[in-house]
Amino acid sequence: MLGKTAGGLFWMFRYLERSENTSRLVDAGFRMALTRSDHAEEEWASIIDTASARQAFLDAGGKFDGPSVINFLLRDTSNPSSVISATEAARNNARLVRTALTREVWEAVNESWITLKDVLARPIRETDLPQTLSIIRNQSALVRGATVGTMLRNDIYNFARIGTFVERADNIARILDVKYYVLLPSVTLVGSALDNVQWETILRSASAERAFRWLYGGEVSPATIADFLILDRRMPRSLLYCLRKIASNLGHLCTDYNIRAPSLELALAQRDRLEGLSIEQIIDSGLHEFLTGFIVDNNALARQVEQDFRFNS
Repeated sequence: MLGKTAGGLFWMFRYLERSENTSRLVDAGFRMALTRSDHAEEEWASIIDTASARQAFLDAGGKFDGPSVINFLLRDTSNPSSVISATEAARNNARLVRTALTREVWEAVNESWITLKDVLARPIRETDLPQTLSIIRNQSALVRGATVGTMLRNDIYNFARIGTFVERADNIARILDVKYYVLLPSVTLVGSALDNVQWETILRSASAERAFRWLYGGEVSPATIADFLILDRRMPRSLLYCLRKIASNLGHLCTDYNIRAPSLELALAQRDRLEGLSIEQIIDSGLHEFLTGFIVDNNALARQVEQDFRFNS
């Protein structure tokens, strides 16, 4: 496969995942602002921080209130990571690799773009926000369903999945890190009802609340939630699950191309290192330090994939 096509697939699915993740992030911010109406500004600021968009947001004249943050993260075309920008970028990449996609996947991406362009054409009232976010997630699910249901399991599929899981891992790590350092107003609130509400909101933002309840029942704590979102092998948004999938898809690529790419070695090393840790070890050594290190390593892995498969050629 041409490197340019591989890169188009990789980034197409990164952008699609980013669009959905951003909508989940806005949902988390909306819920947390409701639980802390007296400190809503802090909650919306933390959402901008999670999106790594503080400077861009301030440069655009944004204020840390619901309408401003919602508009910036969902509708603002000057924000390259907004839902509308990410969806457009995904569609543009899909057009570049149109012949590598099934008709169903292309139609799902195109329909998603048309639908979201209409839904996000006007400012969104907070009363309409839950329905809008549901539409964004449903459109993403349609593309994912078409991909899993119609794509041949070849190199095309593998590049698509690697892009998906690289982006997903980055998002979960950022959400957890901002919760640990930004969302909690005071150490005196650790273990309080407010603290637990915020952690549960993080589960909702990852569509993981019900799955968590199945496994842990009423045992809601920062440690159990962090363990679930970092180390659980069955949770499709956990960091370990994402690394295992990246390593697996890279392994299929290397087998197909009869190579041993450095990116595969890197993915295997990161996966093995994570599998050898317990949540107690991670927390004892510093959850913030672990998460920031993970984000750096995940970005390095993405760059190595780009280099190994010559995305720019």
